Amino acid sequence: MIQGDCPMATLCTPFKQAVDFTNPNQVKVVISKAGRALYFSRAPIPFNRETAGEVDDAWVAANPCFKHLGLYAYKSDFLERFVTLPPGKLEMIEKLEQLRALGAGFPIAIDVTDDPSIGVDTAEDAAKFAAHLGGGVGRDR
Repeated sequence: MIQGDCPMATLCTPFKQAVDFTNPNQVKVVISKAGRALYFSRAPIPFNRETAGEVDDAWVAANPCFKHLGLYAYKSDFLERFVTLPPGKLEMIEKLEQLRALGAGFPIAIDVTDDPSIGVDTAEDAAKFAAHLGGGVGRDR
């Protein structure tokens, strides 16, 4: 159950490797001290200005770099309203639907987990997931 003033909640996990942090298929989220989403992006955020954006695994581990896991919880009345909201400019640019809620002024609660899921965002990810399951895609068990 979502408690408090946020009509929507989601999960994130700390990035461990720079290669994942810089991958545009792995969505990043910046979180406030209050546990609210400040922004989601496909770009590496926060951006390390001192190194012109170049980061290594040590930098990623030492800084607040979070991967959005894409699992959502909604209060039912908000979900009914959310589906009627028009896509905003930021959603259209980033191709991230959660920016529709932020752009319309709705807060999103974020919880951090150290138990990441396996994301499937590309055909390569699907193959890795199938290998993790121990079989091929579409194979009967």
